[in-house]
Amino acid sequence: MKAYASNESSENYLESILMLSLQNSDVRSVDIANMLGFSKPSVSVAMKHLREEDKITVEDNGYIHLTKSGLAIARETYEKHLIISSLLMSLGVDEATASADACRIEHVLSAASFDRIKEHYLNPDTSDPALLQQLAALDNLQV
Repeated sequence: MKAYASNESSENYLESILMLSLQNSDVRSVDIANMLGFSKPSVSVAMKHLREEDKITVEDNGYIHLTKSGLAIARETYEKHLIISSLLMSLGVDEATASADACRIEHVLSAASFDRIKEHYLNPDTSDPALLQQLAALDNLQV
C-alpha cells in the first residue's frame, strides 16, 4: 500500500495526528507509524506531502502540529468517525468492527448524508453523553 496515495490517506494521517494530540500534545512521526502500522519512511513521505500542502508544521525537534486547514479536515474526519462508530455500536455492532467500518465509511459518505445522520442521531436527550462530550471537545480545539 502506498503511504500517500489519496485524499483518504491524507485524511487518515491528519485524523491520527489529531487523535494522538488529544492524548499527548507532542506528536512525532514514529507515533503515527506505530498507530497506523506503517513504516517510518512511509510516514515521512506522507508528512512531507502534508507539509507541502500546508496541513501540518514540523518543528526542528520533530514534533508535528496541525495547521488551521489541517485541523479542520482532521476534526471533520474524526467527528464522522466518532458518530458513525457510536451509531453502529448502538445497533449492536462490536466496538472493533464499528471502529473499523467507521474508518472506511467516514471517507466516502457525502456531507449531505452525514449531516442527516448527525441530525437524526445526535439528540441531547437520547445520545450517549460521552459522545456528546467528545464532540464538544473537538469544537473547542484551536491551532
